[in-house]
Amino acid sequence: MKDLENKNIIVTGASGGIGNSIVEKLNDCGANVLASGTRIEKLEELKKKFNKIKILKFDISQSDKIEEFIDNASNELGGLDCIVNNAGITQDNLAIRMSIEEWKKVIDINLTSTFLMSKFAIKKMLKNKKGKIINITSVVGHTGNLGQANYTASKAGIVAMSKSLAIEYAKKNINVNCISPGFIKTAMTDKIDEKFKETIVSKIPSARLGEPDDIANAVLFLASENSNYINGETLHVNGGMYMA
Repeated sequence: MKDLENKNIIVTGASGGIGNSIVEKLNDCGANVLASGTRIEKLEELKKKFNKIKILKFDISQSDKIEEFIDNASNELGGLDCIVNNAGITQDNLAIRMSIEEWKKVIDINLTSTFLMSKFAIKKMLKNKKGKIINITSVVGHTGNLGQANYTASKAGIVAMSKSLAIEYAKKNINVNCISPGFIKTAMTDKIDEKFKETIVSKIPSARLGEPDDIANAVLFLASENSNYINGETLHVNGGMYMA
């Protein structure tokens, strides 16, 4: 998309499969991308592959350093037009076995850190009088999932939080939207038992797992001027597994 050329965009969780694809697609559109994640070797690989992008190692669990990260990333880019909050973790367990540490860690990283990333990005965007925030949630945040009370709560929370932020800042030309992936081919889904994977696919009308590019294409749309009148929405990319 031509209007993404030279836009300054932060992508968190860029060292994973979906994050990699988002960075690649944005780079192909000419955006100025800062890729962030915890695995520096993966970030270095991205840098070698796409020499225009900038990289910055950061662990979003460091909530007290998120404002500093946003400042550093914005300075590296020369401004901030859009942030894609893609980073997150899972720590699965049945509810009666789930420790308070497992609950808090997932909520803190997936929900609280996404809120803080959005908050400090909005501060930058208010100065520019416009901006785009894209928060990556999950289909299970809408449906629930066995052994994922913490993860599903965090992802559902992102949706509600994003709606509230959209209401607060719509008049400032700041769009806050979510993308809700279904089951996507990544290292995470590669670990799923084949029989269980077959069960999952049987529930998807498209009869296949999604590709990281399917999520990246949705990011391109929400980051572009084509989505300027879309705010507080969740774009479901799941092959029809869940229809809002």
